[in-house]
Amino acid sequence: MEKNLRTIEVQSFIDGERFSPYQWVILILCFLVVAADGFDTAAIGFIAPSLIGDWGITRAALGPVMSAALVGLGIGALVAGPAADRIGRKAVLALSVFFFGVWSLASAQASSVEALTAWRFLTGLGLGAAMPNAVTLMSEYAPARIRAMAVNAMFCGFSVGLSIGGLCAAWLIPHFGWQSVLVAGGVGPVVLTVLLLVLLPESAQFMVVSKRPAEKIVRVLRRISNDTRLAEGASLNFTAADTRASGADKSSLGLIVSRPYRFGTSMLWLAYFMGLMIFYLLTNWLPTLFKDAGFSAERAALTTSLFPLGGILGNLCLGWVMDKANPRRVNACAYVLAAALVLTIGRGVADQFWLAVLIFLTGTAVTSAVTSMSALAASFYPTRSRATGVAWMLGIGRMGAVAGAMTGGLLMSMGLQFGAVFTLLAVPAFVAAFALGALSRRDSAPLADSANQTV
Repeated sequence: MEKNLRTIEVQSFIDGERFSPYQWVILILCFLVVAADGFDTAAIGFIAPSLIGDWGITRAALGPVMSAALVGLGIGALVAGPAADRIGRKAVLALSVFFFGVWSLASAQASSVEALTAWRFLTGLGLGAAMPNAVTLMSEYAPARIRAMAVNAMFCGFSVGLSIGGLCAAWLIPHFGWQSVLVAGGVGPVVLTVLLLVLLPESAQFMVVSKRPAEKIVRVLRRISNDTRLAEGASLNFTAADTRASGADKSSLGLIVSRPYRFGTSMLWLAYFMGLMIFYLLTNWLPTLFKDAGFSAERAALTTSLFPLGGILGNLCLGWVMDKANPRRVNACAYVLAAALVLTIGRGVADQFWLAVLIFLTGTAVTSAVTSMSALAASFYPTRSRATGVAWMLGIGRMGAVAGAMTGGLLMSMGLQFGAVFTLLAVPAFVAAFALGALSRRDSAPLADSANQTV
């Protein structure tokens, strides 16, 4: 029997096969998880005016409600990553989506700002725990030749969910009240949980690293390929290419900050922090900036709406280029392009048409650069700590989102003009580009034989 034992390296096996219908199912399910985030982001913004009217509260009183989910997102990501590297991606993802839905349903029953804030925080915890596991699962089932493209395509779900959330809120609120939007945002994830449990597989690489039975791994790989090596009764031994580099003596969190990964981890965190800082500052404050610059309310809203429109196109294009070239340098170039665009806007653009074009291009560059960071993180870490690495980058990045919103308010209070604010945004863009450029100059991956060095 030993002579007939065949060894299959799982990632190489997946890389050598076409993108199968089963992998499309995985992509669609992960796409729906991200779409739930987009739906929730749009919904809470649309119900705010109704809350002010129904509860007789000020806009300032809604501040904690609007930010509670964002804080929960960060904490949920930090906790869920190590859990997924210990018990599995599928279990944590399904539980996260389920509780996200349940807590969204509970939010619809809130009768005070305090109660809604608490439920929104718990909703954010569930969603924050789900996102990094969707990224990790998708990256581990995508062939290397299209991995960045697949992960970025998955993140297009956010824009789709954003649009659906806005459309649903616009119809539901007049007919059924603001609570109906939160109910819709809760029912969807609960139904999605059932689909995840039935259709979504555990990561094949995780099953190898965690020494799951070979029969379970074979069952999954047969859905990807009918390779004769997977025939019934074959004696198989599965391996993961990065098993030896996974630092068996360290926890998943300890591994991502250990010597071989420490520099890369810090650069990924820095780049993502800066990227989200730019994204959320512009998302939250663009309408105000345009109104202060003399735009009418309608023109300000229309021009602002161009910022996220380029996200889908940018995600797919940048993902395609990342799969063809050095992905870190490609993403660094996207940040440089973003810096050049905000500097151009900051110098003053008299024609409103060209200003609109530049806002669209800025949104394309910033959104795709930030989105593609998840693919970079997933490719940087070994299987044993991949979910933790992705999750902690996402969690640290949420601090950048909060910093962006707060910085925008500070700049407004200082009385800085439209051009000055855009010019200053070039600083975090260049910092992010520098971080990824520094990382790309290092070895393309941490050395396997150094992974067990002391911290």
